[in-house]
Amino acid sequence: MVVVPLSKPAGGPGNSSEDAARVPLIGPGDWLRFAAATTLVAGSVLLLNGKKKAGLITAAAGTAVAMIDQQETMRTWWDALPGYIDATQRLLGRAQSAMEDLAVQREKLRKVLAR
Repeated sequence: MVVVPLSKPAGGPGNSSEDAARVPLIGPGDWLRFAAATTLVAGSVLLLNGKKKAGLITAAAGTAVAMIDQQETMRTWWDALPGYIDATQRLLGRAQSAMEDLAVQREKLRKVLAR
């Protein structure tokens, strides 16, 4: 992230208009972040204006560009994903066995009440 000072004291070294023209607002590596942010904002504006298809496509493109910019983060998430899937499968397995136990108990209760 590049920090650009808003004001400089007058008369100091490096305060000429040539020096101000050479200060880049976006660094060479920041163009992907800028493109991702701009695309995401454009997608949200389109969604807010009721253009759902165009907004979703634009937001998806912005997300893809952001993922390209954050490759290390995406790699970390990708490596952690199998653990989350396993935990979710275990949770679903427990929920399924609980539902089966509930069905068995319901049938027993039905038999008792039918007498």
